[in-house]
Amino acid sequence: MEFNTYTLKNGIRIIHKSEKSEVGYCGIIINAGSRDEEEEEHGMAHFIEHVIFKGTKKRKAFHVLSRLEDVGGELNAYTTKEETCIYASFLKEDYERSMELIADISFHSIFPEKELEKEKEVIIDEINSYKDSPAELIFDDFEELLYPNHPIGRNILGEAKRLKKFTKNDILKFINKNYHTDQIVFCSVGSQSFKKVIKLAEKYFGDIPENRRVCKREDIPASKPSIIKTDKDTYQSHIIIGSTAYDYNHPKRLGLHLLNNLLGGPGMNSRLNMCLREKRGIAYNIESSYTPLYGTGVFSIYWGTDRKNVEKSLKIVFNELNKLRTQELGSMQLHKAKRQLKGQIAISSENRENLMLNIGKSHLLYNKVDSLTEVYHKIDQLTSSDLLDIANETFNPDNLSQLIYL
Repeated sequence: MEFNTYTLKNGIRIIHKSEKSEVGYCGIIINAGSRDEEEEEHGMAHFIEHVIFKGTKKRKAFHVLSRLEDVGGELNAYTTKEETCIYASFLKEDYERSMELIADISFHSIFPEKELEKEKEVIIDEINSYKDSPAELIFDDFEELLYPNHPIGRNILGEAKRLKKFTKNDILKFINKNYHTDQIVFCSVGSQSFKKVIKLAEKYFGDIPENRRVCKREDIPASKPSIIKTDKDTYQSHIIIGSTAYDYNHPKRLGLHLLNNLLGGPGMNSRLNMCLREKRGIAYNIESSYTPLYGTGVFSIYWGTDRKNVEKSLKIVFNELNKLRTQELGSMQLHKAKRQLKGQIAISSENRENLMLNIGKSHLLYNKVDSLTEVYHKIDQLTSSDLLDIANETFNPDNLSQLIYL
């Protein structure tokens, strides 16, 4: 995978991959999210993601939204526990228009009080909608179970009572404290030459005042596994089990990605989908996930089932986990698991928007991007013995927490 990188004097990093296409993609990824909030700031990172579109020094909210929409482009954003991203897709001739717009809303938003009050109501509706979806809510409640009394365990949306108190000064304080220029990456994929990308980056990002990170994120305290059952009065029971896992610098993280993919990844032939849905028909949706973070990570398995099948399904899931802890994968099983993961990675990389975001995040976290060949080589190096060790470290039932909505 050929790409070019550059660092501005203020610390903002640029990464670009040239692709011959009529459509281009670019975005800015900031290494700041909801885990960086103080208790009284709960929901601030997500709130900023919303109100950053509500007007700049030279544009009103309507003009921000229309700038790309008028030429058929799209502008979007998201917030996670650890990052905030603003990104766009557009026709190739609108590359500069898109970069300038992203720079304008990222660094020159003025956060009009009237717009803040309107957006608070929008987010409160979003919070209430989320509470009506137990299949989504259970993930937030589970992470709060894993990380009690720590910001990484709090949900991203926040709470209405705190949200209503946020002011423009609160927003500016959070941005100044967390939006560090050496923790920002501008990433793009498109037909533009890298020389042009650098010229435009200097023009629109080069004058941003330098603000480098001097403090590391705080450590995550260890927590004990627990089992909680709560009555949510839903038609279907929702279940999630899991634990903390390897962080994004851990050498075993790729092995856990492969095990997670084999166990309950997106393939319909995953072990959990086969044993719960295909063979027994007691779950419509079952999935496992692994998310590495700074200093920690989260592994979880989620499924929904009829209340009468809760105990039966738990027994089946724990049996599958036990197999991975006690039985090494045979050579053919290991080969198929590796081929499947490689194929999924390759297909994902063909989506240029995904590719743009992936190289941006990799550059942000590791200051490098592995080529497909390098990723394949690392996958090929994994052995059955490696995976057995990882399974025993991660899937030990004594270390797994459970949250069940009955």
